[in-house]
Amino acid sequence: MVYKYDFLVIGSGIAGMSFALKVADKYKVAILCKTTLDETNTSLAQGGISSVTDLQLDDYEKHIQDTLIAGSGVCDLKAVEKVVKNAPKQIKQLINWGVEFDKKNDGTFDLHKEGGHSEFRILHHKDTTGYEIQQRLKQRVQEHSNIDIFEHFFAIDIITQHHLGEIVTRQTPNIECYGVYALNQQTRSISTFLGKITMMATGGIGNVYLTSTNPVVATGDGIAMMHRARGIIKDMEFVQFHPTALFYPKIRPSFLITEALRGYGAELRTLKGQKFMLKYDERGSLAPRDIVARAIDTEMKQSGSDHVFLDVTHKNAEETKKHFPNIYDKCLSLGIDITKDYIPVAPAAHYLCGGIAVNLNGESSIQRLYAAGECSCTGLHGANRLASNSLIEAIVYADAAAKDALTKVDNIAYNDKVPLWNDEGTSLPEEMVLITQSVKEVEQIMSSYVGIVRSNLRLQRAMARLEILFRETESLFDRSVVSREICELRNRISVAYLIIKQAMARKESRGLHYTIDYPDKNKD
Repeated sequence: MVYKYDFLVIGSGIAGMSFALKVADKYKVAILCKTTLDETNTSLAQGGISSVTDLQLDDYEKHIQDTLIAGSGVCDLKAVEKVVKNAPKQIKQLINWGVEFDKKNDGTFDLHKEGGHSEFRILHHKDTTGYEIQQRLKQRVQEHSNIDIFEHFFAIDIITQHHLGEIVTRQTPNIECYGVYALNQQTRSISTFLGKITMMATGGIGNVYLTSTNPVVATGDGIAMMHRARGIIKDMEFVQFHPTALFYPKIRPSFLITEALRGYGAELRTLKGQKFMLKYDERGSLAPRDIVARAIDTEMKQSGSDHVFLDVTHKNAEETKKHFPNIYDKCLSLGIDITKDYIPVAPAAHYLCGGIAVNLNGESSIQRLYAAGECSCTGLHGANRLASNSLIEAIVYADAAAKDALTKVDNIAYNDKVPLWNDEGTSLPEEMVLITQSVKEVEQIMSSYVGIVRSNLRLQRAMARLEILFRETESLFDRSVVSREICELRNRISVAYLIIKQAMARKESRGLHYTIDYPDKNKD
């Protein structure tokens, strides 16, 4: 089956859906979802979305400086200024689409403060901000006559000159994206989607690790596809571990205990009940995430424990229930009353600051291909993402990409020479146990050797193990009928390779990348 659309959107979080809505008035748009519209990182975002809204207490320069400080000297200043200064307009857009943010009795926004922020500037919808945004955008997308939604369609590869028989290398100029091959998971057939312009909005990479707050679909698919297509990927070494994921081993994804809870006054404690964060940073529990995650990791290693505690029992119980109903209910379902009991927490892979390199218009190094959201690297986050800057980055860059793409789409033609997917020489899928075991190995390698604290030896060992898995998996892929499972394994390995390779190249500790062999930051 061959489909033709003006715009292809791969992914259905805030980046993908907001982009689709902004280009769909005059053009036909297809949104491809690996599972359903709902299963995204956006849906799980609890804390909120950052924007300067109270100009009496806050200003753009403060937000810019907070972002630059968190980013540890790696941020792109133009990207930071772009996001911060365009944020209020995009907040208004979300409200126009029906998103409701909590307000005080006087009608002003009920703003929160989170780690690394100097002012109260986090808009939220209780502790389910991402879910609120997801549902409102979903409704708009479903109602739009120019948007077709393809659920359970898994994008396998970007179509470029390579598929027309040309040799494409990383030095090849003017690589172009003509669309994607996608697996219809219900019919198990592979369709060709031709697009004049493609938006990659596939989210994060959390499931490369053993524990993650990301949904199980977050396997770095867009980044892996881009890598295979010889596009530029950068800053992959900067993987953010959320310091406070609920420690409950049987739950996947790990349930996030939002940073807003620490902003509200929650304190981190050891298993013996002692506060410890002031040993590591004068900001205590509200220090940036990389500092908090390393502090917890250190405390766990020193005590031999697999978690620490987050304590909110000293706060007013009814206020806590009011502000954090989702967290309260979830913990209570597991026998933890957060108004009376300490919450067991441990760091979990949460967010990737690197990804597909894009310019200020969201354009990647491959022509006709844009990227936005977590799979992209805009330069906003640098070496460490400031809390609640991700949702706003996604919609600001989706907006920039839409504006740029709309000026070009009429001058682009479909490439009708693209061949159908070639599955000659393949047979039935191999035993699933081979894939399952390899997935476990990738997760174990990354968690053991490429986590919060790294070393040359750990990275070298990880790379050696991964190279074996890569060869085995490519051989398996070449001779097997395509399945979601084998594609996800392939993508996990590609992403893991990029993280390790770029971590090995950075001979310093900076932001989220900490190595015992180079514990100091290089002079900027």
